[in-house]
Amino acid sequence: MDLFLAILIILVLLVVAFKGVKILRPYEKGVVERLGKYNRTVESGLVIVFPFVETIRKVDLREQVVDVPPQEVITKDNTVVVVDCVIFYEVVDPFNAVYNVVNFYQAITKLAQTNLRNIIGDLELDQTLTSREQINSQLREVLDLATDKWGTRVVRVEIQKIEPPKDIVEAMSKQMKAERMKRAAILEAEGYKQSEIKKAEGDKQAAILEAQGKAEAIKAVADADKYQEIAIAEGEAKAILTVYGAIHEGNPTNDLLAIKYMEALQKVADGKATKIFLPLETSGVLGSIAGISELFKEKDKEDKEIQPMKVKVKTDI
Repeated sequence: MDLFLAILIILVLLVVAFKGVKILRPYEKGVVERLGKYNRTVESGLVIVFPFVETIRKVDLREQVVDVPPQEVITKDNTVVVVDCVIFYEVVDPFNAVYNVVNFYQAITKLAQTNLRNIIGDLELDQTLTSREQINSQLREVLDLATDKWGTRVVRVEIQKIEPPKDIVEAMSKQMKAERMKRAAILEAEGYKQSEIKKAEGDKQAAILEAQGKAEAIKAVADADKYQEIAIAEGEAKAILTVYGAIHEGNPTNDLLAIKYMEALQKVADGKATKIFLPLETSGVLGSIAGISELFKEKDKEDKEIQPMKVKVKTDI
C-alpha cells in the first residue's frame, strides 16, 4: 500500500512538473493565460506556470515565408496574366499575433492576392513585365501597413512569375526575333560601312603616298637635270671665257678669222641640208675673204715670176 502511494505521488509530481515547467527556445516567446485570460508574455528560457490554471502559447519570432498561390490578374490594357508571389514576414508582437488574427497564413494570402490585383490592374502588360521591383515595393508597403495590427512585419515581397497568355508570348517572341534581326542587320551594315570607309581611307593614303613618291622622284630628276645643265653651262661658259681670253691674248688678225670662218662654213655645209642660212653680219667676213683671195692671187703671181728666174739660173750653170 505504501509503495503504491509513493508511486502515485511520484507520478503526480511528474505530471505537475511536465505541466508547470516549460522551456522556450531562443527564437520563441510565450503568451501565458490564466484561467483563459491573458496574464503575461514571457521570454525564452525556463518558464514555470501553474498547472491546470495557466497555459502558455508559444510564438515563433523567426522570419517565415508565405507562398501566395498563382492567380489570374487583368492588366490595364485588358490582358490576362498569371501572377504568384512569396511573402517574407516576422512576428514582432506576440500578443497581437495571438489575439488579433485567427489564421494569419490565410489572412495574409488573401490580402496579398487582393492588393496584387489592384496594383497590376493599374499597369499595362509591358510595364507589368518590366516593373517587378515597383510591384514588390508597393505590395510590401500595403501588406506591412495592413498587418501591423496583427503584430507582424512584412520584410519583403518577391514576384515569382508573371506569365502572359500563349498568343501574347508568341507575339512577343516574334517581336523580339524581329528586333534582333533588325539589330543584326544594322550591325552588319555598320560593319560594312566601316570596312568600306577604312578601305577608302587606305586607298586614299596609298594614292597620296604614291603621288608624293612620284613628286619626290620628279623633283629629284629635275634637280639632277638642273644640276647637269648648270654644270654644262658653267663648263661652256668657262670654255668660252678661256677661248675668248686666248683669242684676245693672241691678237688675231682678220685673215685668221676669215680662215676660221671658212672652216666653220665647211662643217656647216657638210650635212645633208639643201639650204644654208648665213648670218646677216657677213659683210666684214666676206671682205676679209676677198682680201685673202687677193693675197693668194698676188702670191701666185710672185711664184710665176720667181719660176723663170730659177730656170735661167739653172741654164747658166
